[in-house]
Amino acid sequence: MVCGTASDVGKSHVVTGLCRALARRGIKVAPFKAQNMALNSYVTPAGCEIGRAQGVQALAAGVEPEVGMNPILLKPTSERTSQVVLNGRPLGHFSAAEYQRMKPGLLDEVLTALEDLRARFDVVIAEGAGSPAEINLVDHDIVNLRVAHEAGLPAVIVGDIDRGGVFAALYGTFALVPDAYRPLVRGFIINKFRGDPALLGDGLADLQRRCGVPTLGVLPWIHDVALDAEDSLALAGPRPRAASAPIADQVDVAAVRFPRLSNFTDLDALAIEPGVSVRLVEHAAAVGDPDLIVLPGTKATVADLDWLRAKSLHRVIEERRRAGATVLGVCGGYQMLGRVIVDDVESCRGEVDALGWLDARTRFEPEKLTRQRRGVALGWRVSGYEIRHGRTERGARARPWVQLDDAYGADQEGAAQDGGAEEGPVLGTSLHGMFEEDGFRGAFLAEVAGRRGKRFVPAGVSFASARDLQFDRLADLIESHLDMDALEIIISGEPAR
Repeated sequence: MVCGTASDVGKSHVVTGLCRALARRGIKVAPFKAQNMALNSYVTPAGCEIGRAQGVQALAAGVEPEVGMNPILLKPTSERTSQVVLNGRPLGHFSAAEYQRMKPGLLDEVLTALEDLRARFDVVIAEGAGSPAEINLVDHDIVNLRVAHEAGLPAVIVGDIDRGGVFAALYGTFALVPDAYRPLVRGFIINKFRGDPALLGDGLADLQRRCGVPTLGVLPWIHDVALDAEDSLALAGPRPRAASAPIADQVDVAAVRFPRLSNFTDLDALAIEPGVSVRLVEHAAAVGDPDLIVLPGTKATVADLDWLRAKSLHRVIEERRRAGATVLGVCGGYQMLGRVIVDDVESCRGEVDALGWLDARTRFEPEKLTRQRRGVALGWRVSGYEIRHGRTERGARARPWVQLDDAYGADQEGAAQDGGAEEGPVLGTSLHGMFEEDGFRGAFLAEVAGRRGKRFVPAGVSFASARDLQFDRLADLIESHLDMDALEIIISGEPAR
């Protein structure tokens, strides 16, 4: 188990790197996270919803993502409520207090999923959540060292030195862990170090003397490795960037940063393209004069539509649309672009007027659609996934621009529900991940640039290859800076020497 001193210290990156490093050695490895709180999710081939990070870690391990890798997913809908997704399917919306009362009954679900993975894989790398030393939560822990204790897993703790106070964080975490769980901790990992590791020498020895736990290595800061983020906390960190732009006009993309922004990894494939600049905006003054404005996915469509209007962002976007900018809505953003949203499920607000820029109507249904889809757009193959309660029907004025293959996850509601709608420079789609298809991405950006009198030249960047390179770079980092012999002993379950 890989735990951390806090959220966003690099647990997910360490797990991803370990998965790829072990897979390169011919070991059949699987990631696991008992409970994940994230608005970025992944749809498995079986149509189950799991945390995005576990889906990506499975790809790094070279195995198919599956629901047992993340049996519990929490998707916040407000400051105090979340949708609980259990074994890939929504269980319902619950307050924090209600979920706390549910947790003891969910431990068996967690342990069953973990046991099943361990029976089929050589190694399972389990990821903790937040910190294992949250003394207000430890009695009902179902994701950190309680799970490790029940399953007999050794653990390492990752600390982020870039934040400062890493020795206090590691020591304090170890000291606050319950006595019964402390022997599980077999190593510390220091992450995001800038400078000469030799300067840490005395500190590492003193930390081991105080805790009896060795530091397995110091991972350096790397500014240009970015994987699909788990949640919006990582938005301030590194995101994919293009290396250099070809001879063409720069395409400026402004994406609205909704308060409940979800699956914003849709933007990564745009940002990786040379000649494209992607900005996140949350104020009207920051919109500027972009070529493309993206309304991304959101876990609270109606609430974030209210926020958009309160910020007067809708007025600025409308002005930019009239000036020739393309407006694209994805999933929740697509629903906002229509005429009406009828929501008795998520916001329970009933019928709400949407922006009215597309002739489309959305009705929320209790059953969430989660599935992978394929199709064609702009004459190019597209693929991706849907995660939605909303069923959007295209009206007579709007034209279809994404045609999905009904033989591959057909809509139960009928042919009127296709993959998207278009009216001039306003487009919407229910399909996440479509920009990961390189040919379509190039064609779409060329069309966006053309509307503004610009010329965009696709650089031939492969998103899949770029992501795979990230996996290998993380694995190289792990193998170069951690004591792999010591890690293998810990993974094997051998006692400390």
